[in-house]
Amino acid sequence: MSSDETDSRDERPQFVLPLVVRIERDAPPARTDALETAARAVLELLTDGRSTGEGEWARAVADWQDARIRKVVRRARGAEWRRACALPGITVTGTEAEVRVFPPVPLDGWPKDLARLQVSGTDLDDPAAPGPAPEGAAVLWFNPDLDMSAGKSMAQAGHGAQLLWWAMPDAERTAWREAGFPLAVRTAPAADWPALTTSGLRVVRDAGFTEIAPGSATVVSAFPRTG
Repeated sequence: MSSDETDSRDERPQFVLPLVVRIERDAPPARTDALETAARAVLELLTDGRSTGEGEWARAVADWQDARIRKVVRRARGAEWRRACALPGITVTGTEAEVRVFPPVPLDGWPKDLARLQVSGTDLDDPAAPGPAPEGAAVLWFNPDLDMSAGKSMAQAGHGAQLLWWAMPDAERTAWREAGFPLAVRTAPAADWPALTTSGLRVVRDAGFTEIAPGSATVVSAFPRTG
């Protein structure tokens, strides 16, 4: 997730968090809706009872978080989507988008029905520019100077939501979760981006495995506004 992570993480077994976005040929979701839904899917996975304590996914989640925090987004439609939904995971819906998140798997240990899905082809568009972020929503500000595919951006949105969750005090976490994790993904105004990255907010710096240079700042995560 971040170039700030210590090198010792690279020496541990590496895991990845799989996410699958439903993209039907005749009804693809809007890009921002897909990004926001992916971010909430990561939060739902992190806070699910199966991922904590003695839950059945807890060991996999802990091992994943002890190494590099990797997320990979693949796309599915029709029978592919139905097969993915038959595997253990959580489906999260947005306005139109549907994203299913699965417990972490080893880098070379993807379930067959997920491994066969395509990573490319997640180039989504917004039919109209998204409006202002709703009051009470966290905002994941995207770097205006980076050109990333929708799949890559969905993973970055998930990273930003995860960093924000880690940074929250317990009381704010509880309130945010009970509200259903309200959040918005927006592209930062170019003039504001330098200040955002030095504001003390959590910054996602990409490890550079795909699409962009290592250490690139991709997302700045701002806490939910309370008034």
